[in-house]
Amino acid sequence: MTSLNISLPDPLKAYVEDRVASGDFGTPSEFIRNLIRQDKEQRRSLLETELLEALRSKEISIAPEELKGRSLVSVLRDKLGSP
Repeated sequence: MTSLNISLPDPLKAYVEDRVASGDFGTPSEFIRNLIRQDKEQRRSLLETELLEALRSKEISIAPEELKGRSLVSVLRDKLGSP
C-alpha cells in the first residue's frame, strides 16, 4: 500500500478524529478510504442512471440481442459512431 498526505482545515481534521474516536472507524485512513469508496459508487450509480436514460430515449435504442457477446460500451460506440 502507498500513502498520500493531505492537508485539512482544523474543523475537518477534528471531524475525522471524532469519527475515529466514536469507534466507527479504526483510523483516519480507514475513514478516508470509506469516503473514496462511497464517492466511486455514487459516480458509478450516476453514470449507470445516465446510460439507462440515454438507452430509453428515442435517440438511442439497443435491443437485448445486440448485447450478446458484446459490452454495452462497444455497442454504444457503434451506435454513436465513436472510435
